[in-house]
Amino acid sequence: MRGPFPRSLLAQVALLSVAAMILGQIASFWLFTAERGVAIRADQRAIAIERAARLAQLVDAAPMPLRGELVEAATSRALRFTLATDPAVPEGRSDIEVAWPGARAQEGWDPARKGHGPPARMQWLRDYGIAPAELRLALPLTDGLWLNAAARLERPGMHLPPQALASTLLTLLLLLGALWLGLKRITGPLRKLAQAADAFGLGAEPPPLPREGPREVRALAEALARMHERLTKMIGERTRMLAALGHDLRSPITALRLRAEMVEDDEIRERMILILNEMQVMTEATLAFARGVSEAEPLEPIDLTALLADLADELSAPGLPITLAVSTPHILPLRRVAMRRALRNLLENAQRYGAGATVGVTWAGGETLVTIDDTGPGIPESDLERVFDPFERLETSRSRETGGAGLGLPIARAILRAHGGDVSLSNRSQGGLRATVRLPGDPPNLQTGPAHSLWT
Repeated sequence: MRGPFPRSLLAQVALLSVAAMILGQIASFWLFTAERGVAIRADQRAIAIERAARLAQLVDAAPMPLRGELVEAATSRALRFTLATDPAVPEGRSDIEVAWPGARAQEGWDPARKGHGPPARMQWLRDYGIAPAELRLALPLTDGLWLNAAARLERPGMHLPPQALASTLLTLLLLLGALWLGLKRITGPLRKLAQAADAFGLGAEPPPLPREGPREVRALAEALARMHERLTKMIGERTRMLAALGHDLRSPITALRLRAEMVEDDEIRERMILILNEMQVMTEATLAFARGVSEAEPLEPIDLTALLADLADELSAPGLPITLAVSTPHILPLRRVAMRRALRNLLENAQRYGAGATVGVTWAGGETLVTIDDTGPGIPESDLERVFDPFERLETSRSRETGGAGLGLPIARAILRAHGGDVSLSNRSQGGLRATVRLPGDPPNLQTGPAHSLWT
C-alpha cells in the first residue's frame, strides 16, 4: 500500500533536502541559543557580583542602624541580600572569582525549582544557560558579619530574529530551485528513456533514445540500445531456425504419408495417416508462428477498423456472427499480413469457443484498445495466462480435431508484442471471455465516414 511519501525522484530529493535543512536550522538555532545563553548568563553573573561588591562597600562604611535599610533597599526579586553572622557559601566552595577579599561564590540549581533539579550529568543545561540557576555570594565585612547574596540567573527567552527567518526561507528557496534545475536534467532524460523502453518492439526500429542529461543517463541509453539490438538478433536467429525446422519437416511427413497409403491393414493405415495429419498441423502451425514474429514485412499505415471489418465479414459468412461495433477509422503503423493473422486467430478463437463475438475499438492513454467479447463459458482464472504458452490447450474445450496445435494465441501475442503491444484475457462479469488487444498509437482520426457492413 502506498504511503504519504512521494513517488517521484524530484519530490523525494526535494522533501529530504527540505527536511535536512530544517533539522540543520534547528541545530543551528539550538547552538545559537546555547551561545547566547552563556553570554547572557555571564553578564547576569558579572552584574550580580558587581552590585554585591558595591553594596558590601556601602554597608561596611555605614553605621549599624543604617545597614539593614541599605540591604533592604538593594534587595530585588532577582537579587536578594541578607546580613548574617555565618556565610551562605561553605568555606572552600568558591568556584567563581569575586573582586572582594575573602569572598566566597558558588553557582547551583535554583532552589525555587521543584525537586532537586536535574542530575549531575545534565549540568550542561545550567552551564549553557538553558536551565535557570542561582548564584550565591558571601562577602565578609570588617566587623565579622557576612553580606550574603542570592542572585537568580534567569534562562534567556527563545528568540529567533526575523533576519534569521528570512535568511532561512531565502536559502530554502534557492536550494529548491537548484534541486529542481539539477534533477530536471536527470529525471527528464530518464522519463524519455522509460518511454522509449516501453516502445521497444522486437520487430521495429528502436525509438530515438535521449542523448542529453548526465553522463550516466547517456550511458544507460546506449546500454539499452545495445540490449535491444542483441535481443532482436537473438529472436531473429531463433525464428529463422524454427522456420527452417518446420520447413524441413514437410518433406519427410509427405514421404511417410505416401508410404502409409501402401499399408494394407486399414486400421493401421488410418491410424498412421491420422498421426501424420497431426504432425502436419503442428508443422504448419510452427511455420505460422515463425512467420508471425518475422521482421521481413515492413510497417505501413493501416486502418485497423477496416482490417477488423474485413475479418468480421470473412469469418461471419461461413460461421457464427462477429459484430464490429465501431466505424471510426484508426490509422496505425502495422504489418498488414502479420496483424491480420493475429486478429484472425483471436476472432476465430472467440467464434469457435465463445459462440460469436462483438468487437470494439477505442483509444485511451496513448494506445489503441481492441476488445473482443464472446458469450462462451469462459476460462478458469488460473488458465488465463497458460493458454498463451506454445502448444498449450485446455482439454475440456479443445481437441486435435477442433482446436489445432495450440499455437493460435501464442502467435497472436508474439505478433502484437512485435508491434509494441500485447493481448490479455479476462472473464466478463456477465459471462463469456474478453480478449483485450493493446497497440501503441495516436488518437484516431475522428472524421466520420460510411459505416462498414457488419454481420449482426
